[in-house]
Amino acid sequence: MSTTASVRREALTEVFARASVCERCPELAATRHSVVFGAGNADADLMFVGEAPGANEDQQGLPFVGAAGKLLEKLLGEIGLSRSDVFIANVLKCRPPGNRDPLPAEIENCQEYLLEQVALVAPRVICSLGNFSTKLLRRDPAGITRVHGQAEVLTLGRSAVRLYPIFHPAAALYTPRMLETLREDFARLPELLELPAPEQPPAPAPADRGAGEPLDDAAPSQAPAAVDPAPPAAPRTVAADTPSTGRFALPAETPASASSDQLGLF
Repeated sequence: MSTTASVRREALTEVFARASVCERCPELAATRHSVVFGAGNADADLMFVGEAPGANEDQQGLPFVGAAGKLLEKLLGEIGLSRSDVFIANVLKCRPPGNRDPLPAEIENCQEYLLEQVALVAPRVICSLGNFSTKLLRRDPAGITRVHGQAEVLTLGRSAVRLYPIFHPAAALYTPRMLETLREDFARLPELLELPAPEQPPAPAPADRGAGEPLDDAAPSQAPAAVDPAPPAAPRTVAADTPSTGRFALPAETPASASSDQLGLF
């Protein structure tokens, strides 16, 4: 990615400012306490994508701050990583009332923000957590039970990424025997992060991009590539950003409705 870390963080702030006042889903806009945009290292090699904020996340404005988040942090620690090393987001930025499942229209309305986050953070690996994020990012109805632990290179919008589906940490809270499966899938993350980053698709010519066109297409621009074999996996396509030490923080001019306390990015 040719843009600098500071430019990318500035762009992320702009995306958050738009998301923070979004009313595309009237029910979610009317019932939310806060927009849970995402949190973490804006230059992370590893990004997690969950389903939607829960009650704790809605109150604090941060993703994965409840029991599932504590388990996620524990699993990261077991492979030598911490929360500050990764970026965490959700398919939906607003809590569905009663923690119901996201509706198809809500996923469609919100995916633009997620695709922009992917393009700007430019992770080497994205872990989709559970069914909703896995089905959205793969553009395939296969459930997480079938595809977990199988890495593949695909293109999301204008970004090529290595997607690695795993069970949502909440699954291990409800079904303790799932914890070992989660640990096994997490254990492969270090070697996936060592693989050469996927080769990025060529940038479109200026004539191919209309005025006001969003950062990413509304849907992946190609079907998923074949699944990587069991570890070690050879890259299917071969260059995303190398990591840097920058962290995402809001500038002083950000509106009060998008305060740093609510956003919670470090």
